[in-house]
Amino acid sequence: MQSFVQNSTPLTRAITTFDELAQAIKAFPKKKVAVAAAQDAAVLTAVNDARQGGIADYILVGDRDKILKLATELNIKLDESAIVHEPNDIEAAGCAVKMVSEGKADILMKGYIHSDDYLRAVLNKDWGLRAGPTMSHVFIWEALRYGRLIFVTDGAMNVAPDLVTQANIIMNAVYLAHVFGVVEPKVALLAAVEMVNPSMPATVNAACLAKMNDRCQYSESFKIDGPLALDNALSPESAAHKKISGPVAGHADILIVPDIESGNMLAKSFVYLTGGDMAGILVGAKAPVVLTSRSDSSRSKLFSIAAAVLMSGAARNLWLKIGKVHY
Repeated sequence: MQSFVQNSTPLTRAITTFDELAQAIKAFPKKKVAVAAAQDAAVLTAVNDARQGGIADYILVGDRDKILKLATELNIKLDESAIVHEPNDIEAAGCAVKMVSEGKADILMKGYIHSDDYLRAVLNKDWGLRAGPTMSHVFIWEALRYGRLIFVTDGAMNVAPDLVTQANIIMNAVYLAHVFGVVEPKVALLAAVEMVNPSMPATVNAACLAKMNDRCQYSESFKIDGPLALDNALSPESAAHKKISGPVAGHADILIVPDIESGNMLAKSFVYLTGGDMAGILVGAKAPVVLTSRSDSSRSKLFSIAAAVLMSGAARNLWLKIGKVHY
């Protein structure tokens, strides 16, 4: 049995857009974000907007000269006392993580640094932010066409998760959906087809993970089904045409991908093919962790900060039973 999280954020209904997210966190105490390798135009724009919007203050760890030069070019007036000069990206990541670990900041944010170097600092055994058995990344889509936020996981951290890790990833995503006010999220386990095929391991894992819900191995109330293809997970018309029934088909809130390649390509295609907005959050750490691509827009980074602020108001107590035999 493993401990996970339950939302304690006082939301009266589910958040369906990023504008609603911004409104929801207005009543929250202002948080402080520690940025690792902050010398990036989109990052500086996002943290400046967050401060001006009353969302969060910042500590900028990185190359001071580059940060100030960019701020001048962007016509942003930074608080220079909040800049910690550390030109080495790896050292900057370590410094930012330690600030969060020591309680000097509430949220960790990735700046212009490779994800593997950033995550290495997050996972440091001595002063990192590892908490539960599995940390996983969640992309949050603002899917205006469907009138809801959609959570896609894991396309940035766990490369080829086994069944146990995937179960933990599901629980992390359910937690995040709860934080956003989705009381009973609908979880779709994605594969290339919706039929179980022994030659396609993703379909077999999906069927096992779905069956675990029937056996009450997850503590929380949520709907789960799989394998489902992307079309019949999101489109009611597609699900109906393929004669796929159930509460999840065509109405998924959470998309669980089989590996990092499919998740990363799926999530980024939403931005670059549709122009939609997206946030990126690491779930399962001791504190909220913003993990976006270096090429993401300032809007994406700002929405990610807002999501992290919302997460900071949650308390944990979900559980998952897996891996032991009971007679």
